[in-house]
Amino acid sequence: MAGLINFEDENEVKQFLDNLAVEYSFQCYSEKDPEGCYRLADYMDSVKRNFESAAQIFRYNCETNGHGDSCYKLGSYHLVGRGGVPQCLKSAYSCFMRSCNTGGKKANAACHSIGLLAQDKRAMEGGPDFAVARQYFEKACNGGFGPSCFNLSAMYMKDHSKGLPPDMTLAFKYAMRACDLGHVWGCANASRMYKLGDGTEKDETKAEELKNKAKMLYGVEKEQQLKFGD
Repeated sequence: MAGLINFEDENEVKQFLDNLAVEYSFQCYSEKDPEGCYRLADYMDSVKRNFESAAQIFRYNCETNGHGDSCYKLGSYHLVGRGGVPQCLKSAYSCFMRSCNTGGKKANAACHSIGLLAQDKRAMEGGPDFAVARQYFEKACNGGFGPSCFNLSAMYMKDHSKGLPPDMTLAFKYAMRACDLGHVWGCANASRMYKLGDGTEKDETKAEELKNKAKMLYGVEKEQQLKFGD
């Protein structure tokens, strides 16, 4: 069929990818399209593995075009020092903040990253700020980001209060929210809380249901990891 790529033909695939690079470059630099710049940077990152070029485009698209997802990617580069970008948690924090506040597909992940860095004394002036961590975990959780809901639950638990007043009712609430979003350990914690009557009424039936859901989610995660490894 016309227009389809034969991905078993190495030359055809190479030509297809080269054409993508030309198209994305035109979108970015001629049409001044921030989404085109992001696609070009992502192409350099994931296809060409040219992290230096990707970093330059992500930075341009973040700082000049205010593209939230590019700010998130630039922050991720700062976390590990990729593509010639200096490893700097404070710079990563700043990029994630811009992404979180700007919005985009990566916004919830950016808000979650702010929460994680706010708990790290290396990223914050004056040491960890658990109120900030809670604020941005809440923002990401409200956006449907399961790991943030789980982290909030852990912050409110007695043994993991992290400077916040322990509140097992809220710990249970966020564990259930994480579970509803498919977070295996959210389900496991909510199951245990139902079993103990900690933060909620004791309910052996619901405890067993959530334990089974946690086991199912864990099995799915392991299967996906195996498939990815293959």
